[in-house]
Amino acid sequence: MVFMKDAKIFDAPYTIESETLDSISAYWERDGNSIPWRCLFVLPVWLKVWSDSFAQSYDPYLFSILHEDCTMGIVPLQRKGDTVRLIGDKNVCDNLDFIVATEKASDFYHILINHLQQDGVKRMVLEPIRSDSSTFSKLLPVAEKIGCKISYECSDMSYELKLPSSWDAYLHMLSGKERHEIKRKLRRLYEAGKVEYRLVDDVFSVKKEMKTFLALFRSNRPDKAEFMNDQMYSFFKRLAESLAAERILKLFFIDLDERPIASTMCFDYQSTMYLYNNGYDKRFRSLSVGVLSKVLSIKESIQSGKHTYDFLKGSEVYKQRLGGQPVQLYRCLIELV
Repeated sequence: MVFMKDAKIFDAPYTIESETLDSISAYWERDGNSIPWRCLFVLPVWLKVWSDSFAQSYDPYLFSILHEDCTMGIVPLQRKGDTVRLIGDKNVCDNLDFIVATEKASDFYHILINHLQQDGVKRMVLEPIRSDSSTFSKLLPVAEKIGCKISYECSDMSYELKLPSSWDAYLHMLSGKERHEIKRKLRRLYEAGKVEYRLVDDVFSVKKEMKTFLALFRSNRPDKAEFMNDQMYSFFKRLAESLAAERILKLFFIDLDERPIASTMCFDYQSTMYLYNNGYDKRFRSLSVGVLSKVLSIKESIQSGKHTYDFLKGSEVYKQRLGGQPVQLYRCLIELV
């Protein structure tokens, strides 16, 4: 690792340390609690799987910013010429952000912009960015104050649900019509045969069961089958196995008469359950197994004490029907010159 020359800004000495994917992985495993890794999609394990799976023309551009040997934050960027982007892409990363403590964010972003300008970077293209992210709420105001030209536009919507303490309380949050429909659909499912709702989360089982999940994913819609090409298939498998090793992956299945007919791929991180993707056997569409696989994952999240259920990116109608509230996602451009 290379240490950049110490400098001062606002009379506060700081050091910029060049990082690699391996070094930030070691940092997270060793003392990652010293700064908050709030964004799931910039965890070191995610960055590494994404970088290994999607070779881009951008080069990794990672560094940490320290003050008196205390890490203020980590910068997970990729660079091409005079342009930088956050590592990841909107196709498989539902939101992105910098890794920085809230109370240090303003100084961190001042230092970041100063360093980028000195290193010849002229623009930052950042997406997808949540409206409540550090990037949107802290970086953009700092950049504007310094004199950078900023612009942003809403690029998509995400939906999340604040979970109550019980399943009954959740049902009573919904409209009377939706509550009735969920109960009716669940009753029809359980009348169709022997139903088992099961969790797969250990690495050994995940390696086997991801094949089933991916088959269900490809089978229920032509656009999903097209999306899940060989490269994406490999990414999903590696991601699942890597996150299972970190005890983050939760793979749920609905079995009917011992046959998997629907599945959800979820991530359990910091009191939030993230619904990343799902698939189902279209031959059982009449039993509403697609939406019920999500409903049952919400029930499981409540019973396991989660505070939030994040439906993630996309404006599908079911997310609102099941209680999701909108969170805007942005594409942000910062011109540094």
